[in-house]
Amino acid sequence: MLNLVLAESALELVPNEIRSLPAVANDAKRRGKDASEILLDRSFHHTAMMKLRDSEKRGRPDLVHVTLLDITGSPLYLDGMVKAFVHTYDDLVLEFAEKTRIPKNYLRFRGLMEEALVERPKSGLIRAYPMGVKNLMRKIGSDLVVGLSVQGKQMTPEELAQMSGSARAPALVVGGFPHGHFTPETISACDQLVRIHPRPLEAHVVASRLVYEVEKLRTG
Repeated sequence: MLNLVLAESALELVPNEIRSLPAVANDAKRRGKDASEILLDRSFHHTAMMKLRDSEKRGRPDLVHVTLLDITGSPLYLDGMVKAFVHTYDDLVLEFAEKTRIPKNYLRFRGLMEEALVERPKSGLIRAYPMGVKNLMRKIGSDLVVGLSVQGKQMTPEELAQMSGSARAPALVVGGFPHGHFTPETISACDQLVRIHPRPLEAHVVASRLVYEVEKLRTG
């Protein structure tokens, strides 16, 4: 089983310090929801987000959506050989049951994520746990944790797939944010950092390439 983790993902509910600002309040009113129950989204909350710490890394749930679609649409995932996790910016982990399909429509995905982040279910297709990446690795029981970062050692996707294939419960950690780098806390959870291309690649490109290479090894 390959464990694929989107870490520090730009997926979170609107934080308390900007819920009363016009960009957020107007969006919540338009949707008929409380500001505490909607996703932080730069498309709607850009001006309010300028007041947030690490604003460049936050408020992009669409990136998480696209990446999950790439992962869960792969033959390897459909065969039950990939487990997907989303670790959020504010240290909440969403665990997706094996073979769970993600809504292709973004609005449906947004509603599903808002429900999961508000209710934090402990059972069902999506389960939520307050924890960081290091505790998630302990929960998974991973014997190999590789973080994908431009700050890491150069390795081809094929080489990384072969290395993960030698582990019992490998975990590949991909940044679920648009800009920046992993925090020291996330890096400390990894056995090593690896880059698969000299330039920064978006999360969905990294995830899909890795899943494909692992798939070729396990089904070829």
